[in-house]
Amino acid sequence: MSQFEDIQAEYEKFPEKFESVIISTVSAQAIPNASYAPLVMDDSKNIYIYVSGLSTHTKNLYANPHVSVLFIEDEAKSNLIFARRRLSFDCTATLIERETDKWNQIVEQFQGRFGQIIEVLRGLSDFRIFQLTPSEGHFVVGFGGGDRISGDNLHRLVQIAGDADKKQG
Repeated sequence: MSQFEDIQAEYEKFPEKFESVIISTVSAQAIPNASYAPLVMDDSKNIYIYVSGLSTHTKNLYANPHVSVLFIEDEAKSNLIFARRRLSFDCTATLIERETDKWNQIVEQFQGRFGQIIEVLRGLSDFRIFQLTPSEGHFVVGFGGGDRISGDNLHRLVQIAGDADKKQG
């Protein structure tokens, strides 16, 4: 297996390690906000977050549906703090209307993953589910190394020219 194939295989499994994702949103006044949210992901790489309508990031998603998400290797598991493995996506957020078939399906996935807390959240009318649809992304596995992810095929990495010789595992 080539180094690129190894990285491709790692990319496919990487998001599965995470129960939450770091989200970066921007307000109507162009003020950035970094936060996080628990997630479930579908086979098309859409990310679903279940968030309070009272939170800053939710208000920002209503004002500006462009969001960046980041999955990043735990500092304690990283061999080199300057080269933590990470996956980022540029996404567009879409609200999933409450009590629709899709909403119920996603809530069931959240309940399967996170348990009883979802029953409580389900009863709170201010909680919302957003679908974050990636348009492109980057997967970085070492110093100077990175592969682009195109919205045309979110399952395949695209090598960035000149990076192949810079990658370190």
